Formats: sequence, structure tokens, C-alpha cells
Amino acid sequence: MNYLNLVRYQNLLFIALVQILIRYGLFIPFEVDITLSDFNFALLVIATLCLAAAGNIINDIYDVEIDRINKPQKVLIGKKISEQTANNLFIALNVLGVGIGFYLANSIGKPGFAALFIVFSALLYLYSSYLKGIILIGNLVVSFLVAMSLIIVTLFDLLPAITVENKEIQSSVFRVVLYFSIFALALNFIREIVKDLQDINGDKKGGINTLPIAIGRKRTSKIVFVLAALMVFGVIYYMYEYLYNYQILSLYFLFAIVGPLLFFCVKIWDAKTIKHYAILSKVLKVVMFLGVCSIPLFQYVVLE
Repeated sequence: MNYLNLVRYQNLLFIALVQILIRYGLFIPFEVDITLSDFNFALLVIATLCLAAAGNIINDIYDVEIDRINKPQKVLIGKKISEQTANNLFIALNVLGVGIGFYLANSIGKPGFAALFIVFSALLYLYSSYLKGIILIGNLVVSFLVAMSLIIVTLFDLLPAITVENKEIQSSVFRVVLYFSIFALALNFIREIVKDLQDINGDKKGGINTLPIAIGRKRTSKIVFVLAALMVFGVIYYMYEYLYNYQILSLYFLFAIVGPLLFFCVKIWDAKTIKHYAILSKVLKVVMFLGVCSIPLFQYVVLE
């Protein structure tokens, strides 16, 4: 169980769920042309999970001192798992993830795509070792990688199968995934800042220069409020532009996404304690989950 907690198995299950829903809840129902066999798709999921797990491990290795302040009860490195063991596991998962990525890229005739896995691995390491300490840059990097966990399914499964005849439907389905990726990026970026608000004490002692440390909790909370409000307007605009004629999907978005985001906006304005920020971080996580769960509903939408 210690090793499962080290790799953040809940987050890994979420990533796997997203990728599975994209393929089997969107690609298959729309009968688009796909490239990967079921086996190779499973390998793509495994490769993504390996790199994500490795990223979680290296982050914990670099954050031991900070975590002893922010979440002492959850520290594993040096207590239940040695740093050497964690490092070995980090290297093994990276090698496995990049190796599978190399195989998949060549199997679809796109050997250059193997570089994506190398870039993702490098970014995760740089985030933990350096980028996390730069205001907003670390938040953006993590959010970008979250979005890419969705996009990579289209790059390996959808893109290589595009022809002149199927270009229209392939492009339409790709746009749906792209919009979800933008949603995931924006929502995760807001959540990363909320987590910085929650972890301000440990980050300050650990020399991490986050936005709350630079401008204070109050001002950061107001910025988060504005970002969340903009996201609400963005979701409503998307509903009006693309889902206006689909009542069930519109109601789902209204109650499962817009409603919780409005609740978040109200609460973040006056949030002051670590407990408040912890609750709000969980609210955003729930919104992310509910947003992803809407993917299969798009099979009832006529894409344009």
C-alpha cells in the first residue's frame, strides 16, 4: 500500500479512466477510424501511467522537507520507503514508459512521436527539481501535462488514421478532445494555485516561490476567484454555442460543472484557513471528475 500511495494510485486511475473514456466513450461510438489495436491502446495507457507515477515519485523525493510541514502524516520517503528505492523505481518507470512510447511511435509509423515521452519525462523531472520554485511556471507545466494526457490519445489513435475521406469527422472528434483538454488545463491550473494557498507554510520554509508567497493569500484568492469566474463564463459559452439543442447534456453541464464552480467562486472569496483551501481543492477535483464523466454523453451530439 505504501508504494501505491507513493505513485498516487488514485490520480493514476483517473488518468486511465480519462483515456479509456476518450477511446471507448467517444471514438468507438462515433465510429471514427482509429490506429491502435486494443493491446497497443492498453500499452499507451500503461506508458502514460508509468511516466505519471515516476513524476509523483520524484516530486515526493524533492519535497520531503516541505511535506514534513504541510502533510507530515503522508511522508513516505525516508520513513516507509528509502530514498534509494524510490530513485530506482523512478528510473525503472521512466525507462518502461519511454520504451513503450518508442515501440508505439514506430508501430504507427510516427517514430518522431517517441520524443513526446522523453519530453514529458524531462518536464516532470524539471518541475520537481527546479520549475516548481518559479511563480506560476510550475503550475502551468503540471497543467499542460494533464492536458497532454488527453491529447496524446488523439495523437496516437486518431491522427494517423486521418484521410481525405474521413477528415471532417476525425477533426470534429479531435475538437471535442481538444476542448476537454483546455478545460482540464484551466481547471488544474486553478487547483494548483489553490494547493499553493494550502501549502504556503511548507513552501515558504522550503524556498519555493509560489504566487501566495509572492503577493499574499488574500490577493491570490482574488486572482483565483477571477480565473474561476472566467471559467464559468467559458463553460456557459461552450454550452450555448455547441450544446444548446441537447437538453440532457446541457443540464448535466449546468448542475455538475457550472453549479460547483459557482460554489467555488463564492467560497474562495472569503477562504482564509488551510482547511478552507483543502475543501476547495477537493471541489475542483470533483468538477474535473464530473467533467470527464460527460465524455460518453457526446455520442448523442451531432458534431459539426
